[in-house]
Amino acid sequence: MPPSIRSTLLAVLAAGSLLLPPMPGLGESVMDTGVEHRGASAALNIRLVFPPFVRVLENSHPQQINPDTDGSLHAEQKLVVMSNLKRGFCVTLRQIDPQLSGWQLQIAPQSGIQLSPVADGYHLCSAHPGRYTLLLQHQFASSPAGSNALNWPIQTDLTTL
Repeated sequence: MPPSIRSTLLAVLAAGSLLLPPMPGLGESVMDTGVEHRGASAALNIRLVFPPFVRVLENSHPQQINPDTDGSLHAEQKLVVMSNLKRGFCVTLRQIDPQLSGWQLQIAPQSGIQLSPVADGYHLCSAHPGRYTLLLQHQFASSPAGSNALNWPIQTDLTTL
């Protein structure tokens, strides 16, 4: 058979097959879910798991503290901590300048934080998750003799519970 007749015959067969209805078993599928006859229902349970975290969002304080006329030092520190830990967290504040004396720390009692003195500083602890904004008032009885402005003398460490 010449090639032109063969290609014409194949084209006619292909066109004719497109006009035929689909035959069962040749790539046709039917899905009967029965939804048309009964009510549909579904349940979806979604569980989101967030990893535990503690984040210090802000730790602002002056870089240097100037002594008052009587030699005492005062400074405010703002500490913003956010945590989702069930048992909370602790912040440890330590004095890193051994020449300073009489360090006292005050915090507002309604802050939800427990303040406890320790040997070399203070512990600030929370027993619950949340966001805490702490305004800490630092006071030192005296500064080293002959000193002008002092670098920030407090180290802040965070501990998870």
